[in-house]
Amino acid sequence: MGSSVRWLQVVLAIVLGGAFAAAGTSHAQGLTPRQQAGQRVVYSYAGLTPPQSLLDRIRAGEAAGVIFFGENVQSTQQIAAVVKQLQDANAQSPVKAPLLLMTDQEGGQVRRLPGEPALSEKQIGQSADPVAAATQAGTGAARTLAGVGMNVNLAPVLDVYRTEGDFLDHYGRSYSKDPAVVGNLGKAFITAQQQARVAATAKHFPGLGAAARDQNTDTDPVTLDVPLNTLRTVDEAPYPAAISAGVKLVMVSWATYPALDTTHPAGLSATVVRQELRQRLGFTGVTITDALEAGSLRAFGDTGQRAVAAAAAGMDLILCSARDTTQGDQAADALAAAVQSGRLDPADFTAAADRVTALRTSL
Repeated sequence: MGSSVRWLQVVLAIVLGGAFAAAGTSHAQGLTPRQQAGQRVVYSYAGLTPPQSLLDRIRAGEAAGVIFFGENVQSTQQIAAVVKQLQDANAQSPVKAPLLLMTDQEGGQVRRLPGEPALSEKQIGQSADPVAAATQAGTGAARTLAGVGMNVNLAPVLDVYRTEGDFLDHYGRSYSKDPAVVGNLGKAFITAQQQARVAATAKHFPGLGAAARDQNTDTDPVTLDVPLNTLRTVDEAPYPAAISAGVKLVMVSWATYPALDTTHPAGLSATVVRQELRQRLGFTGVTITDALEAGSLRAFGDTGQRAVAAAAAGMDLILCSARDTTQGDQAADALAAAVQSGRLDPADFTAAADRVTALRTSL
């Protein structure tokens, strides 16, 4: 896409967004229930080539975005061509907003694309000038993603690790055991990356820092029995800095925190999402789930049931990352049915879709 055309789209999005806000009109007005549900779903696919079914969903205005994994990337040239293919499909969509094109480019061992940031968060925290290193990492991550046309990074990790070699520290994914250091470095990363027009995602709220080496929500249910005072003074403590930096997304953990909710993983808990993150900490941006296929959710039904439960809890974006487009379809179909039947509040549903569209038009 030519830069002049892209710039015109950005200007139009800003103007139209302002007009919607001034008139009190929803971005979702005029969309079908399936299109509106699609604004809540991030798709994934297997291999190097996106399937026709995904391109069709995008053209129909029934997908918010796509997440990419290592298996989707052969080279920067190849993935840039795929991104252009997805963007071309989106240009035909009735939803006139850029796709959310995202990956995990944390740094160190957790990188889906070749290139920066080379340092892990732990290495940044231990460097001679950690703030400068975090700033460089944010700038480098943005350069890497924007270079292939992506616009959302599922980073930085704001988890405050506890012991050497635990779940977060094993891969160097935590800046520090000190929540103030984590907050400062996360803020530096977020600010630098978003100045380069790639949205940042603070994760995994309210914090996975207490997880032991074998406590992985991707594979099994995880309960972190952390006292409420510790949750708020250690695990959640980096988030006010991220929110003050204007972080655009927050990913919510799939662990269960009995101090907040004894029966639901955080991403399925209105107490965690609506009360702790939204009301107590004042986050007004986009909430995004961790992987909907996670083993930690095996007791919470099928794809559709999990998607509806997450939306009811206050999650805006549902991350369908099983590398299978039918997963995204099942989630979106269930969301559309739930809002039509009244199981999900229509006004709340529209507000979530509008937050996502506002994010898309800002990129």
